[in-house]
Amino acid sequence: MINISGKYSTLRTATAAASVRMAPEFIRRIAENRIEKGNVLETARVAGTMAAKKTSELIPYCHPLPIDEIKIEFKLLEDKIEITSSASTIWKTGIEMEALTAGAVAALTIYDMVKSLDAGAVIEEIKLIEKRGGKSDFREKFSAPLKVCVLAVSNAAAAGKREDKAGAIVKEMLAGSQVEIAGYAVVADDAALIKARLLGWKKAGIDAVFTVGGTGLGATDVTVEALREVITTEAPGIAEAMRAYGQQRTPYSMFSRSVSGLIDKMLVVALPGSTRGVKESLSAILPGVFHAFPMMYGGGAWQERRAAKSKAQAGKGRKAC
Repeated sequence: MINISGKYSTLRTATAAASVRMAPEFIRRIAENRIEKGNVLETARVAGTMAAKKTSELIPYCHPLPIDEIKIEFKLLEDKIEITSSASTIWKTGIEMEALTAGAVAALTIYDMVKSLDAGAVIEEIKLIEKRGGKSDFREKFSAPLKVCVLAVSNAAAAGKREDKAGAIVKEMLAGSQVEIAGYAVVADDAALIKARLLGWKKAGIDAVFTVGGTGLGATDVTVEALREVITTEAPGIAEAMRAYGQQRTPYSMFSRSVSGLIDKMLVVALPGSTRGVKESLSAILPGVFHAFPMMYGGGAWQERRAAKSKAQAGKGRKAC
């Protein structure tokens, strides 16, 4: 089975379809509940529901998951019964196999109950109609990539005594989003240096900055204090999401003092300095964190406003870094 421990739970839904074709006479008999074996549609509905609950036992590589709803509906046509099965869950992985299994077993049940009456009955295609949920549903579409900078805060890295591995991970993980890494810098644990770099990037028209390090309880950890002095609008939910995600994986997440927010229109997210902490924190907020931009610019016009801002900055000839 694939490891899904790194994913976070979201509402996931799926809808599948199946059909059973038979002679019109038996469609009428099913509608009138005149089949010897019993109520065909209600039996098929129960069978499909039970099967969906056992999907992980039937399909080897399916993860067991908590099912919040299974719904099976039937449409009787002249010579065919159409089956629509839907399922929902709040979990880390999709529920399309449960929806498909429900539809497939409902179709098998109908076939089993009429096969002795109609030798020509046949199960037709079983297919997925729609699935929703997961990170892909929260991925924004940008007319141009966001300009993002990464700021590593570490005395040792700034002095050349240690490689900044955490900052490299940030750049690597951001590569999967619609962003352009417009700048990267390493500064010492000095509040004045941190603020100066952030304000310089804001002036250059950078869209977002991810800082790395300085969010713990160490004597030199001053990133949080520096950010609090320049953030104009705090977004506490971002940091809360990172801590909640991390707390499910290590109790040490409770020591993170990470803050996030806006410096005018520039998003700033403070990440921990460890490689593990960076991976977990970004896994918790990507790609949904970039929804901040349509929110702050307002409605569907945000792309145009951002484009105008970028054009103005380009006209002034400012460099990002």
